[in-house]
Amino acid sequence: MKVGVLALQGDVREHAFALDRAGATPVAVKTRDEVAAVDALVLPGGESTTIGKLLDRFGLLERVRGRVEEGMPLFGTCAGLILMSREVVGPEDAPDRLGCLDVSVRRNAYGRQVASFETELEIAGLDRPFRAVFIRSPEIEQVGEGVEVLAAISGSPVLVRSGALLGAAFHPEMTDDPRVHELFITMVRG
Repeated sequence: MKVGVLALQGDVREHAFALDRAGATPVAVKTRDEVAAVDALVLPGGESTTIGKLLDRFGLLERVRGRVEEGMPLFGTCAGLILMSREVVGPEDAPDRLGCLDVSVRRNAYGRQVASFETELEIAGLDRPFRAVFIRSPEIEQVGEGVEVLAAISGSPVLVRSGALLGAAFHPEMTDDPRVHELFITMVRG
């Protein structure tokens, strides 16, 4: 199974390593043809405005959106979650985004870089806590109908699933624990 990692900016290598550990074949995706050739796609953490502009500039925004509408599984972490979200609330919008996941997010809601933190998360379906890394992470403020909350911090969702879409406000690729990526691979296999 070939799982693409959008390789325009962000945590590309870290996701590729986690996907490999989870049993998938990671593929760096930079072109429209590469989007068409993968079974699923990961939108990495990074800078959502930059990634969104590059998606648009290289003609990938509509290609990815079309593949998702056809049922291609998609996993977004941090900036990737912002790009997947239906709505960005607050003063910092992300105009070039897919809008495929029925959630509202607020960018950098957990603070600036110096406020980064790690915490143990209870994730539905996992047998033990997952050490989650939060770096300038968005907060999921609202989830739509049909969006399942898999993990939360103080009542705020941080990992959600809707059909073939998985969104994380944190960076699972920044740990040695592949279980969130394994969850995504299970979703891809159906």
